Amino acid sequence: MAWRGLHLTKPSRLALADGQVVIAQEDGDVRVALEDLAWIVLDTPQSTLTGSLLSACMSQGVALIATDETHTPCGVLLPFHRHFRQGEIAHRQVAMGAPLKKRLWQRIVRAKIENQAEALHAAGRGGAQTLREMARLVGSGDPDNIEARAAKYYWTQLWPEFRREDEGDKRNKMLNYGYAVVRSGVARSLVAAGLLPAFGLNHASVTNAFNLADDIVEPFRPFVDSLAWKAVDDGRPSRDDLSIGDRRAMAGVLLAEATMATETMTLLVAAERTAESLVRAIEGSTAEVLVLPTFAT
Repeated sequence: MAWRGLHLTKPSRLALADGQVVIAQEDGDVRVALEDLAWIVLDTPQSTLTGSLLSACMSQGVALIATDETHTPCGVLLPFHRHFRQGEIAHRQVAMGAPLKKRLWQRIVRAKIENQAEALHAAGRGGAQTLREMARLVGSGDPDNIEARAAKYYWTQLWPEFRREDEGDKRNKMLNYGYAVVRSGVARSLVAAGLLPAFGLNHASVTNAFNLADDIVEPFRPFVDSLAWKAVDDGRPSRDDLSIGDRRAMAGVLLAEATMATETMTLLVAAERTAESLVRAIEGSTAEVLVLPTFAT
């Protein structure tokens, strides 16, 4: 089972040899078993991959994440037809009715707000109980937009005077990097489970190929927030660019611990379990079986 990722920041040439990824750099070669990898972040423009490695990554379900000139993840390459029941699951997904979508969205929003409460608690900030109470108010489809109201309150408690739209704030740079990595991990898991990422539950943009990933990623976001809080000097504002250490820290967010039921696992495994449970929810027409990650205690 895949359990690790690669974050490449130095000029590298990647090739495939004997089932291993060979990373050639100035100071020598490194080999990593392909079957162990879930994602690769190409965080340098001086990186090349052989066609055989690219094909092998798709066969193994490895997500390849590219970054732009600011070192922010800007795209992900995913395999398709990864599940032996791809067609059947996709047809069930597309045929899903609005009532089930709304109940699933309700469950997702509640989990997100509850995780935001735990993120505040872990950071030693106030407001966790208020968020828990707001989570209980979320109805089917979230008609009262509790998600947005909770988010507004959450950010004021986590980082006073913080604005998510301020692209120059280092905290936003950290968050955006981590969100992109987690989104890629979630999209990878959805594809592996036979789902089509373009067809969402609440997100429905005709220009977005990852609507479902953007739905499912919501309860995962507070894990990114918590990691960013710890990484940016306990949340103090800064206008600095992200260092290699900052980017490497956020690239590893899929290895953060989460709990599902009574079991502790990485966010990477949690994403896989969530995708599998979503398939069961669709096939059984019940939102109750959808399993989402919570903070490990």
